[in-house]
Amino acid sequence: MTLDRRTFLEKTAAVAAAGFLPRSAFPDARAWAPLPRAGRVCVVASSNGLRGVKLAYDRILAGTDTLDAIIAGVNITELDPTDQSVGLGGLPNADGVVQLDASCMHGPTNRAGSVGCIEEIATPSLVAKAVMDYTAHVMLVGEGAKKFALAMGFRPQNLLTEQSRQDWLRWKANLNPGDAWLDRRDDVKINFTHGTINMNAVNAAGDVSSVTTTSGWSYKIPGRLGDSPIIGAGQYTDNAVGAAGSTGQGELCIKACASFYIVEQMRLGKSPEQACLAAMERVMHMTEARWLDGRGRPKYDVNFYAVAKDGRFGGASLYQGGEFAVCDADGARVVKSAYLYPNSERPRE
Repeated sequence: MTLDRRTFLEKTAAVAAAGFLPRSAFPDARAWAPLPRAGRVCVVASSNGLRGVKLAYDRILAGTDTLDAIIAGVNITELDPTDQSVGLGGLPNADGVVQLDASCMHGPTNRAGSVGCIEEIATPSLVAKAVMDYTAHVMLVGEGAKKFALAMGFRPQNLLTEQSRQDWLRWKANLNPGDAWLDRRDDVKINFTHGTINMNAVNAAGDVSSVTTTSGWSYKIPGRLGDSPIIGAGQYTDNAVGAAGSTGQGELCIKACASFYIVEQMRLGKSPEQACLAAMERVMHMTEARWLDGRGRPKYDVNFYAVAKDGRFGGASLYQGGEFAVCDADGARVVKSAYLYPNSERPRE
């Protein structure tokens, strides 16, 4: 769903009646003057964004704005009912309700938008962009986010597919008072995920954008927010430097302000890969003892992705074996992530 100016003007009355004001009702922010240093076109994403990076790259080459291009890229995954980590078909919370989170940033204009715990809207990335484009706010959550989306013309639908419902029922049947939403018995196959899709892009002019979207921790406590809708945690963009984002255990990324930290490390001269590894070290520094095994190794995983203004890219995982998707002049492909720990040091369940 794309909202052009004419469509927006037609919806203005309905949006105002719902209690929202378009951003155009407020003074425009000071125009951002792009730095003269240009970049090579590059799109980088979590590995589930392989189809999306190709679409986004092609659209950027055709002149599409970087944020519009990458949101179109993540929409592929959001609308795929077989992908249980985001959008339609996402795994539900403990009550069996799919609650989605997303955020985005547009480098050239220094704008951002975010939604959290939104229900019945399959493309929260587009709602986040609508918050950015048509309100003076950055984040809307829960019923307010859904009310805004409906006022903007998004259509509600049941996001819980039969496969995700069956997985939730298996989890619920195995629940006991001591589980704390995390029981994992060996004799019951239950699908858990912290899955998310993050995508970042730079065009030939050196303009960058980022977006992250997720259904969050499967069977989470209703109302839980991870890092995906948090600006500076799940994704971050500075048009003078680059963009970065994350997937994995969001609680740790929130405490580390991870995506912001990656961009700041690139500002200080680190390559995207070095910046991602530095953020991994920061996450480890911020990790509580309950998240570590007896050897001090994390019992979770986190993945970072980054692109610099000049088109360089990189990614990192806590453990060996991580991958991410990239598309540039060499085509769309999956590449290996840098890592802190070899697989031999990964805790065994």
